[in-house]
Amino acid sequence: MAFEGLADRLQGTMQKIRGKGKVNEADVKEMMREVRLALLEADVNFKVVKDFVKRVSERAVGQEVLKSLTPGQQVIKVVKEELTELMGGEQSKIAVSTRPPTVIMMVGLQGAGKTTTTGKLANLLRKKYNRQPMLVAADIYRPAAIKQLETLGKQINMPVFSLGDQVSPVEIAKQSIEKAKEDHHDYVLIDTAGRLHIDENLMDELKDIKDLTKPDEIFLVVDAMTGQDAVNVAQSFNEQLGLTGVVLTKLDGDTRGGAALSIRSVTNTPIKFVGMGEKMDALEAFHPERMASRILGMGDVLTLIEKAQMNVDEDKAKELEKKMRTASFTFDDFLEQLGQVRKMGPLDDLLKMLPGANKIKGMDNLSIDEKQIGHVEAIIRSMTLQEKEHPEVINSGRKKRIAKGSGRSIQEVNRLLKQFEDMKKMMKQFTNMPKGKKKGFKLPFM
Repeated sequence: MAFEGLADRLQGTMQKIRGKGKVNEADVKEMMREVRLALLEADVNFKVVKDFVKRVSERAVGQEVLKSLTPGQQVIKVVKEELTELMGGEQSKIAVSTRPPTVIMMVGLQGAGKTTTTGKLANLLRKKYNRQPMLVAADIYRPAAIKQLETLGKQINMPVFSLGDQVSPVEIAKQSIEKAKEDHHDYVLIDTAGRLHIDENLMDELKDIKDLTKPDEIFLVVDAMTGQDAVNVAQSFNEQLGLTGVVLTKLDGDTRGGAALSIRSVTNTPIKFVGMGEKMDALEAFHPERMASRILGMGDVLTLIEKAQMNVDEDKAKELEKKMRTASFTFDDFLEQLGQVRKMGPLDDLLKMLPGANKIKGMDNLSIDEKQIGHVEAIIRSMTLQEKEHPEVINSGRKKRIAKGSGRSIQEVNRLLKQFEDMKKMMKQFTNMPKGKKKGFKLPFM
């Protein structure tokens, strides 16, 4: 995740003050010195850092905090609230036009991931909001930009409107809206041209498209890894076009995350979405409070639940629960579960959304090898139907065949069989346990 360094520094600082029975002004001053350094190192705009530290300090040395029963906790609460406010306070929702289609102009410099983000946003609108978007290829200058959008459209089964690269972008945008009305699309996402840097021609063309289409949203796509430059780009585009939102890409990269913390304050433009990976479903609505929780190591259970709701089949989940209760869980069920969990994204990212995960030893360096999951799947797929349903029939001869068929070792097959048996025993133990005792029940490997 972005903010990795910032999160570590802030969590370390918070930890020092968390359990203090008494907190005085000197403690707050010392903590705020650390916070200021952490934010500046994360490439947060200097003025933004100065204002943030001033606001937190004023609130943290107030009577209600220092004289409370848990002053350390109260100071952390103040930091979280101000961090949330810094990133925009509440989630800024996407516009919905009263007279469809809702028009969204996607703008930005070349290389920020604008075309890919346009496809991801269309995918999210359909999956999460049940909309019927249409993509518009209005970048006629960059070689293969139209082809790229058409390829993405095929990948996510989404219509792409194009008139080739010999028609002006303004005309393409105009005709796309007429086509969207004819075909009853409720969202139109216009992928406009980018340049390597901001220039007059680019801005004039974007203004013409804006004047003609009267978009409900103008989203600037910026690469979070460019740090302070991202803020400068946002400022320029905002002055010329009047942005309604920012989409930050590559927020999962090895970036210091300062852009996400500065953009809102400097441009007064909300961050609407963040790209958290390369896959077409790796785009999330931006929730300032949830991001503040993640940065301070408090987890992000709500996003985890949303990911599960979008990717896990409810009927199958109920059926699985029944099988767990009756201990009739098979290797096929296990395979099904692996598939559903993998759809939610990288497992190490999912685990880090759990509250307190940052305190688990070794969690900060956790990297779950997705290949290992592939190995497990290969072993299970090499079993016969009988073996999947009744693993007890797997003798040494069958183990050899399974190992050979999956390209894994006999030791790996043995390990998987033992883990599966232990898991079934644990399920049985859990389902037979009286309700009151389930509360404190710990998984054997936790």
